[in-house]
Parts: sequence; structure tokens; C-alpha cells
Amino acid sequence: MVRPTQLLQPQREPAPTRPAATVLLLRDAPDGIEVLMTRRSMTASFAPGAYVFPGGGIDAADALAHPQASRRAGQSDLHLTQAIAAIRESFEELGVLLARHVDGRLAGDEDIAGLDRKAPFAQQCAARGLTLAAADVFVLAHWITDRDLPRRFDVPFLVARMPPDQAPVADESEQFEPVWVSPAAALAQHEAGTFFMIFPTIRTLERLKHFRVVDEVLTACASEKPLWTSCPRAGWLAGQEARFMEHETAYGELELTSPDGQIVHHLDWNTGEPVPLLKNLMRLTAPNPGVMTGPGTNSYLVGDPGTGYIAIDPGPADPAHLEKLWRAAHGDIRMIVCTHSHSDHSPGAKPLQAMCGNKPPILGLPSQPTARANSEFTPDRALVDQEVLTLTSSATPHAPHTTHSLKVIHTPGHAANHLCLVLMEDGLLLSGDHILNGSTTVIDPPDGDMSAYLDSLDRLSAACVEHGIGFILPAHGYVLGSAPGAIAFLKGHRLKREAKIMKVMQAHPEGTMEEWVRHAYDDVPPRMWPVAQRSLLAHVQRIQSLQGMT
Repeated sequence: MVRPTQLLQPQREPAPTRPAATVLLLRDAPDGIEVLMTRRSMTASFAPGAYVFPGGGIDAADALAHPQASRRAGQSDLHLTQAIAAIRESFEELGVLLARHVDGRLAGDEDIAGLDRKAPFAQQCAARGLTLAAADVFVLAHWITDRDLPRRFDVPFLVARMPPDQAPVADESEQFEPVWVSPAAALAQHEAGTFFMIFPTIRTLERLKHFRVVDEVLTACASEKPLWTSCPRAGWLAGQEARFMEHETAYGELELTSPDGQIVHHLDWNTGEPVPLLKNLMRLTAPNPGVMTGPGTNSYLVGDPGTGYIAIDPGPADPAHLEKLWRAAHGDIRMIVCTHSHSDHSPGAKPLQAMCGNKPPILGLPSQPTARANSEFTPDRALVDQEVLTLTSSATPHAPHTTHSLKVIHTPGHAANHLCLVLMEDGLLLSGDHILNGSTTVIDPPDGDMSAYLDSLDRLSAACVEHGIGFILPAHGYVLGSAPGAIAFLKGHRLKREAKIMKVMQAHPEGTMEEWVRHAYDDVPPRMWPVAQRSLLAHVQRIQSLQGMT
């Protein structure tokens, strides 16, 4: 866990969440699914003027109405209460009544006309012999309002089929202009600026648009578990607020830099200035973007003015980049560490060392004979697996001493001399090219080895447990959060790809590498196949090795 003393700004307690429920009323149309949406009042305290799905806060009476509602086997008490709240809100706001008579008939116009939208709902239904159709309402998603907002809700997004013989009528106080719209059309109108929606609505429609008919949606929700759960985070991108879900590349960086959700961090890739991530951690991205480097190679500075700095992966020998790195450290670089010898990571080490009056040692592991000619690297001193590099400040009357400790973990796979570093006091993993954000690293034999790569992932998983690692700082891309899960996902992805390659090899035993890559990487753009073929070879070698052992 990151030390609170290293966070960039004081933390504040986010507003508490309120329980609520929202329901997507769906119907089948000639061109696919349509969903019922309405426009919120322009004076509403939350999302004024936005097009939304009907819903609202959960009342105490909703939990007391369980005996008056139908229930699926496996439907929890909480989900039943949420379904009842959604049924009540859809009636109060739109006059849509999800209820059935004793004989199973859906409620009709006569039942709707006999109910008062402003009177206690469940009691009125019971008086008419109606059972609330909670068994027909399924959980699609679970949203928790962003931490930066003053009004926050903990809300399931539920789904139900619209009763075929009912027509929505807005209450004209909270909701206006009910409209049936396909998810794709709603998204297109929002993009055009004519159909304003908030982030959770947009993301929900983006997923819903892939379903063809309502039955597919209801079947997908049969597990009683939300298809996704999210509490988004926001930062600045291109001068505007941008929000992200947990699976998106920028989420982890926003979580690291602003745990409480304040919108303070800028996500634009900037090679001109260092980007503070913590008080003891800065990133400066080299101006070498490309297919293999993404936005560029990330150089990191660990330390503070009292301890001096360790520079990690100085990158290519780019004078302007190295000067900015040196200036960001106020010239006080105590060590230079290269995670591996590739040409976008280590060539800047010696020029950076020459800029420093104290001539800090260049540390790392020497390249092996298997390395390519442009990846030769000899450090001033070879690091040892599990060795700890330490920066310590002297205590003063105004501040205690501070320590920043980097533990070395040898992680061959991407390169034979690859290593990762754990910032032990803050639970951070500097992963070099072993783990990237937004793509998988290339394993290029003979210096790259797939079995060694997977074994190294296991070592990093163990390090996560030992050191409480929560974040991964890659050499390319944003910070990754949920480190143990990210590593497990990456290993699973690699093994899934390997299983696919094995099937391709079995189906095309006489195939060439070029043929195999077309089938095994058919989900990757063809322009990337030459690069993918390197990792394909590493998988093939591993498969052949494992088969030789059996």
C-alpha cells in the first residue's frame, strides 16, 4: 500500500452512497433491441437534462414488499428489494406497471388507471390482487457513482421486458419525453450532441448494443450476478474531463495518483515535462513513440530531494530527454538502473551518467550471448536477484528520515537479462517490458523464452503477496492497478493463446510460421503479424519442449 506521506494531495472522504435502482425496459424491434429512455428535469439535482433509464432511490417500503412480489430461485433478498424499487420507480415515473394477476396475466390499462402514482405503491397493487413481477427483473450491471461527485449512488442497472400492451406516460415532473431508441442510435445522437447522457448510461448502452434480441440479454443475466461492476474514475485528457472504468488503461494511474477520486491528474502523454505520480515517483516519457514502444519509453525517477534519486530505464540516447531527466532530479542521481538491454531502454545510461558530477553507477544485468547486436549492455555492476537498493535521507528537527527501497527480481523471458524492481515501502512494481499496459510484450527467441517468461510471472505474483503490491509501473503505457489480478490475467491470456497455437499446429501440421500466425493471431491486425510471429515462435518452442518431456 502506498504510504499516505507520498500522496500528491491531501485526501478527503468521498460523499456516502445512497442505495438506488434503475431498470432498462427492453423490447424487440425490426432492427434489434430498443430501450425505453426519458429526459430528466432540467432542475434535477442529479444529471439534469440527461436521458436516462427510469429509476430512483430505494425506499424502506420496498424491502417490506417482498411477500407481494414474485421471486426466482437464487434471487437474493437484496436483488428482490432492488427489483421492487425499480418496478415502483418505473410506474411512478412512466406509468409502466410490471405486475401480474393471480392467473399470470400482465397488468393492463385498467390496472394502471386504477393506481395513483403518488400513493403507496405496493399496497395499491395488493388491493387489486396484483403481484409485483420481480421474478421478471434481472441484474445487468452494478454501478457506484464516481468518488468525485457530491451526490453518489450505489445502483444496480436491472433489465426487464416491456409489457407488450402498455405505453409509457411520463410524470412530467421528474421525467419527460419517453422515447424508444436502439442503443446504437442513442449513442450516435449523444455523439452528435442531441441526446445528452451520463457516463454509466453510455457505457451500458455500448455493451447492450451487441445483443440482438431481448432473450439474449435476459439469458446473459441468468447467473444472478452483474455482468460488470464499476466505480469510475476521472482525469484530464485533451483539456476535458475523461472518465474510465476499471478495465480501461488509464484507471490504475488515476487510482494511484488520486485514491479519493479528485480530478487532478492529467493523462496526456507529454514528453516535455516529468509527470509526478507520487511525491517519491516521477515519470518522463521519451519522445520515441511507435508500434513497439506505444507512447514512448517511460523513464522513472524514484526518490525525493532529501534522498536523491534512482533513475530507471533512461531510454534511448536522446540528449533532450536525458537533460530533462537530469533536471527533474536536480542533478542528484545516485544510481542508474536498466531493466534490460534493449535499445529503447539502456543506451541513455552512459550519457546520463556523464551528465552527473558524482558519476552514479549504472546497474543492471549484462546482456547474454543470445541478445541481438543492438542490445549489448554491460553495467558498471551486475545486480543480484533479491538485492535491495536503498535511498535514505538524514533526519532533521523538522522531518524524520525517509527511505525508498528497490528490491531486484530477475525476470527473464522478454530478455534473458530482464529484471523488475519493487518499491517496497509503497507496494509498487516497476515492470520494465515484462508487463505492459494496453498490449502484451514480445517474446523474441533466442534471447526471449516463453517458459522463462511465464515462470517470471509466477515470481511476480509471489512478490505481490510478499510486498502487498497494488500497482504496476510499466516501461510503456499508464500505471496498472490491481496488480495481482493484472498478472493473473496476463498469464491466462498467454496460456489461452498457446492453446490456440497448439490447435492451429495440429490442424496444419505442415504449415509454415507465416501460415500459423494468420490462424493463431486472426484477432490481431495483419500489420502486426510480423511482430506476433516472434512470440509465436516462442510458444512453438515451448510447446515442442513440453511435448518432448511427455
